[in-house]
Amino acid sequence: MLKTALVLGSTGLVGKTLVEQLCLDNRYQTVTCLLRKPLSNSFFQQNSDKIQPIVIDYEKLQDYQGYFGCEHIFVCLGTTIKKAGNKSAFRKVDFEYIHIAAQLARAQRAQSFVWISSVGANAKSANFYLRVKGELENAILAMSGLNHAAAVRPSLLLGERQEKRPAEKLAAMLSPLLSPLLIGRLSKYKAVKAYDVAAQMIRLQVF
Repeated sequence: MLKTALVLGSTGLVGKTLVEQLCLDNRYQTVTCLLRKPLSNSFFQQNSDKIQPIVIDYEKLQDYQGYFGCEHIFVCLGTTIKKAGNKSAFRKVDFEYIHIAAQLARAQRAQSFVWISSVGANAKSANFYLRVKGELENAILAMSGLNHAAAVRPSLLLGERQEKRPAEKLAAMLSPLLSPLLIGRLSKYKAVKAYDVAAQMIRLQVF
């Protein structure tokens, strides 16, 4: 039986390649994308009839509960403190929106829920970014009634972003030199391609 997918954060580095992979996956019938604003028809390389773009107000995410009736929920939302403007705005995107999405998925009895966290996520971390990621993991995984919740924990993401992130670009350039040194327990810190993260998210879904 063909599955339906819902993607939040489909315009980001991982989200975009995830949607394109879902379009090529014969196991999926439709891919609904919840967007902040309309996209051009050429945004996705796969101009598939499977894609159903829906423009919503993320401040009123609860009003769109019906879309969470899809079997598989993918959440690729994420920002940076610099882009968000402050820690509070960052937390709204990287914690609140995703936590609400998990609650809506539970209410609609989604078969599985997969989201992007971060390597090193820890609710007790002194680093604000990693602490928020860890707090979200704890909150979602502790939710009763949410089916097959799983977090993907990538390190530095490799790929062409729509926005400029000079620090990440420099780190990506150095990655080929550093990766051979990251072995054993440090291997999880190796840079990873966005394509591979998206593929892992699909593998974690329940068929």
